[in-house]
Amino acid sequence: MGGRTEGVVTGGGGRSGGVVTISASYGAGGADVGPAVAERLGLAFHDRAIPVEVAGRLGVSLAEAEANDERVARGLWRIVASLGAMPDPVGGVVPMAPQPDERAYRQQTERILHEIADGPGGVVLGRAAALVLRDRPDALHVRLDGPPEQRLAAAVARTGHSREEVRRDLAGNDAAREAYVRHFYRCDPAAAGNYHLVVDSTALPLEAVVDLVVTAARARGVGTG
Repeated sequence: MGGRTEGVVTGGGGRSGGVVTISASYGAGGADVGPAVAERLGLAFHDRAIPVEVAGRLGVSLAEAEANDERVARGLWRIVASLGAMPDPVGGVVPMAPQPDERAYRQQTERILHEIADGPGGVVLGRAAALVLRDRPDALHVRLDGPPEQRLAAAVARTGHSREEVRRDLAGNDAAREAYVRHFYRCDPAAAGNYHLVVDSTALPLEAVVDLVVTAARARGVGTG
């Protein structure tokens, strides 16, 4: 499946094309489904570009931003020194503590998600975006999941890595994402009530999953064409 170049909206302008948020457990195919849905809807895909933007706004390295991303379990938060006040991209100055803490990373991530939604829109993978943007009428919130053994088999087939290596990755990634959402938003990321559409993406070909998400997104008015 094809993908689109990732980017982050840094300003408004123009009517939003709406937002699809995708929460995906490890092995559920989020990294494949997200870009394909974005391609079909004519929207930008946002994943790795988000920590890049966070790093730029906080004046830290990409490694520091990624260490505070949802993929890293709580308890691995790292700190950096000597930042002072940072310019606010919207105007004015945001007073910052000498060292950004985990809340600063989360607040910048949320600000970026709102800018994406208020700008041209896009497809966002992870970052608890369904919770951050839960009240928007121009959004579709999707959860991709499946039984752990089926997700394990799918990830082994896609990566070619050993079952034991993938099993460790699956346990670590699922725990990290759950810790992030529970810590900041006090809820279970797998709870069906957080989403409009929940799909067992291990039970269907990923092309069929993309079709389902695109159909649901268009029914919500999301997309450029």
